[in-house]
Amino acid sequence: MAAGPTVKQLLQTYPGKIRLVVKNYPYKYRDFARIAAEASLAAQAQGRYWEMHDLMFTRSPKLDRASLIAYAGELGLDVPKFIKAIDGGDHAAEIDRDLQLAQSIDLYNTPTFYINGRQVVGERPFDFFKKIIDEELQLAGR
Repeated sequence: MAAGPTVKQLLQTYPGKIRLVVKNYPYKYRDFARIAAEASLAAQAQGRYWEMHDLMFTRSPKLDRASLIAYAGELGLDVPKFIKAIDGGDHAAEIDRDLQLAQSIDLYNTPTFYINGRQVVGERPFDFFKKIIDEELQLAGR
């Protein structure tokens, strides 16, 4: 089970009621994790974050530089701009901030979700998230 389809279903189920905030946590012992994070943000800068995210997920573990550049081409991104961003570390500060945040809250597993401060570690089915979200919305009077 992958978290992506569940997240998309939740966003469709609760339009305007929930907000998704994605943070980067490139695992330091995973090959290509850092450049994959750079690639997702370089794609985001061109309005194609989710497309790159989904492509990288389905093509993993092929996340080396050449593969990421090929994916950018498949998605119709401005490839020279994409290459400049990943090679130049254009998003390094954002990734570093996300890593510092993860360390500050003792987060070491992905995916991890926070729903109004309630931590959910790992992939869970839609109904698991729905129950928590419904409880939180009820508490908020929404």
